[in-house]
Amino acid sequence: MAGRFAPSPTSDLHVGNLRTALLAWVFARRSGLGFLVRIEDLDQQRVAAAPEVAARQLQDLAAIGLDWRPPVTRQSQRLEHYRQAIASLETYECFCTRREIAEAAQAPNGATLPQGAYPGTCADLTEDERARRRRDRPGALRVRAGGVSMSVQDRFAGTVTGVVDDFVVARGDGTPAYNLAVVVDDGLQSVSQVVRGDDLLSSSPRQAWLAQQLGFAVPEYVHVGLAVNPARERLAKRDGVVSLADLAAAGHDARQVRGWLLASLGIDPELDNDELLALPERSWTSATRAWVVDPDRW
Repeated sequence: MAGRFAPSPTSDLHVGNLRTALLAWVFARRSGLGFLVRIEDLDQQRVAAAPEVAARQLQDLAAIGLDWRPPVTRQSQRLEHYRQAIASLETYECFCTRREIAEAAQAPNGATLPQGAYPGTCADLTEDERARRRRDRPGALRVRAGGVSMSVQDRFAGTVTGVVDDFVVARGDGTPAYNLAVVVDDGLQSVSQVVRGDDLLSSSPRQAWLAQQLGFAVPEYVHVGLAVNPARERLAKRDGVVSLADLAAAGHDARQVRGWLLASLGIDPELDNDELLALPERSWTSATRAWVVDPDRW
């Protein structure tokens, strides 16, 4: 049983990513779980420099005092697991563009859809219709969920219920989709606790439903607050000096950054790992709050 941190190697980790990683490590260790690191490098178009970026990400995690159980896994080396999982699901080809989906307000049966839900446009195409549409674009694969309702438990948010639409499990180019890969990886790696940013809370019912379909246990979810810029937008590299490398160049070492991460949670910045793990549970409730970061004030 384990917790995990699973970065995508598209760029260096920023302080918000490091804060989430620290929380994932703390909650796993406090729960008596192992801690894993997984590199989510499936999107090869976006991660051309993945080996170099991933290596820096691991160095940064270690620099703020985190350790993990080897080996570090990489999704790009686990494609057969995803293919087997997809083959076990009831799926169908979908040829809709993002714009077509966004503009659909109702399902073909007239039901009103939750915002962003797939309307099922391609769910019942004939084989002739599919063959004709393949000539225009390759089809993605969607799992047939049928709009079921699924509830999950989050440590801080409580019961979260959502409608599970027919979501994509493989893109048109054959690449396994995020929602499929992350569920397969968590299941096969016995991840029993998922700590991540609260922007992913709404995807939890979908992923929990898929875990059940694949025969995996549903993990405990712990969604935490994001780091945001002064405009309350999600922090990103475009906001300036936000990675360890940026901060080192500005004269701030990893120990100082770790102190900032702890202070953002209302924790004494001088505590070592053993002292962190000994804190009472109530000390971590501030993890749900967003952290407003102003790089101009470093």
